[in-house]
Amino acid sequence: MGKDYYKILGIPKGSSEEDIKKAYRRMALRFHPDKNTEANAEEKFKEIAEAYEVLSHPKKRLVYDQLGEEGFKTGSSSSSGAPGTSTHHYTFHGDPHATFASFFGGSNPFDMFFSANRSHGRANGFSFHNDHGNDAERRGGLSECPGGARKQQDPPVVHELKVSLEEIFHGCTKRMKITRRRLNPDGRSLRTEDKILNIVIKKGWKEGTKITFPKEGDQTPENIPADIVFVLKDKGHAHFKRDGSNIIFNCKISLKEALCGCTVSIPTLEKRLISLPCHDIIKPGTVKRLRGEGLPFPKNPSQCGDLIVEFSVRFPDRIPPQSKEIIRLHLPPS
Repeated sequence: MGKDYYKILGIPKGSSEEDIKKAYRRMALRFHPDKNTEANAEEKFKEIAEAYEVLSHPKKRLVYDQLGEEGFKTGSSSSSGAPGTSTHHYTFHGDPHATFASFFGGSNPFDMFFSANRSHGRANGFSFHNDHGNDAERRGGLSECPGGARKQQDPPVVHELKVSLEEIFHGCTKRMKITRRRLNPDGRSLRTEDKILNIVIKKGWKEGTKITFPKEGDQTPENIPADIVFVLKDKGHAHFKRDGSNIIFNCKISLKEALCGCTVSIPTLEKRLISLPCHDIIKPGTVKRLRGEGLPFPKNPSQCGDLIVEFSVRFPDRIPPQSKEIIRLHLPPS
């Protein structure tokens, strides 16, 4: 009789295109070999992909509805063996993982569940959501191993991620390659694979911010993979120090400039130079503040902190005797 693609997806024959997509999504996640350790999961996963490939394609579905699975593949009616009107000879490409990747937009079966907005996920990072995970996994990182043993999640793997002040100012995306062990579809043997993690650094993020990629660590039959955690660390800067959303610039001036006044050029993270007039005497501890020239506020990146200018006065190594006398006459007593 051949395969009943509708029965494989668990839907009636008159189902809509949207019903077919929902059914494939549900069944593919349920039987994906990376999550389902039953002996027939791989074969079932392949059947689900084949059923979806046919029923999601209007022309293929029409021919299948007319001829059945056997006739669909041979181009003749499965009931009589007589040649049919279709010249279509269908052969499944044989790679259910390719179908899965095409449907969900990625080869990792559960990348699509990483979300920074899930309320009960992990703070400052991405959380994991699985419509078909068992209750034990959802309660606290425990699940059943084959044979009844309880799996426990490995401790997080923490990496320091250095970012420059310019990257914090503009925002950026870092691509980090990790190498990990993953289970093969048989649920027992392991393979080593590389994966690129895209880390989105948002404007104004503070040092110490954590970005978490759930369950991207090593996988074995006995464990739940560890979370991969990146912790932001500020790089040193040639001109600035960071103070929250403010940045501090140390401006060196001469004693003459400190006493007589001057105009100094202050650099910014946008590589502009701001002219800052200093008409008053620059005393020890004097600071000037350039509003809005610092780093974006993490919760309101359209606004920025300040650029704080601290002054260092360079004293001369020596003063001519005649100059000393002039200074002594004109400077007020302490």
